[in-house]
Amino acid sequence: MTLDTKLALLSAIVQAIVIGLLVYRRLYRKLPLFFSYLIWLLLFAGATVEIVNIFQAQSLQKIFVIAEIIDAVFMFCVLVELSMSVLSPIRSKLPAWTVYGVAGVLALALLMIWPFAKPPGFAKIDDLSQIQVRVDVATSVLRIVFFVALAGCSQFLSLSWRDRELQIGTGLGFFAFISLSATMWKMNVGTATLEALNTYHKLDQMQVGGYIAAMVYWIYCFAQEVPERREFTPKMENLLISMAYVTRTTRISMMDEKSRKKDEKRKKERV
Repeated sequence: MTLDTKLALLSAIVQAIVIGLLVYRRLYRKLPLFFSYLIWLLLFAGATVEIVNIFQAQSLQKIFVIAEIIDAVFMFCVLVELSMSVLSPIRSKLPAWTVYGVAGVLALALLMIWPFAKPPGFAKIDDLSQIQVRVDVATSVLRIVFFVALAGCSQFLSLSWRDRELQIGTGLGFFAFISLSATMWKMNVGTATLEALNTYHKLDQMQVGGYIAAMVYWIYCFAQEVPERREFTPKMENLLISMAYVTRTTRISMMDEKSRKKDEKRKKERV
């Protein structure tokens, strides 16, 4: 059995265990998108062998680019879900559009990252590879930023390392760091020589190893009981509610201003 086969088998096993623990702990009810994301990863990994055997190289590359985009959309939704879970102690006091506000903040962060998601050697690869690399780098950086922000604000958000949100964020951040490091290294190494190809392949294995390590960490975390989420401090609760109110007021003002300009334009057109 080759190392690649062992890594693929071990990856499938730890994924299945994590999914089983999510069902056992009933976390799939609290975080259905995260649960669905892990199932998607497991199914796609299982189908990869057949896909490689059936399709030609060009078609295969297109499939993996599409899969990368689906993975990125899934991950974005998971981060929104985790953010709303962090806010669960005051969810009932927040306006219904808060989820869209959170998604907007994450989308803005992604847009700021996107122009810089071009590692050295980016211009030398083909168009499909550029899309795949850029999406991978941008989403990896977003996950790292999300984890750093979550860990950095944990005290204010009444989070501890025993809370599921921070545990999941830690696993996502760790794997994102390994994946980003491997991708940057791959771009520097290239595939021009046999030695470079061997190094490239080892970096692929490193990425799989990083994913397995993240899964093992989640197995350790999800196997344990956790205390109930702590409530936010009154000061923090008031701050978050005030921020939501200010955002709502600003949004309404912008909409009113937009409507006023439209009315003025219509009046001018009538004149």
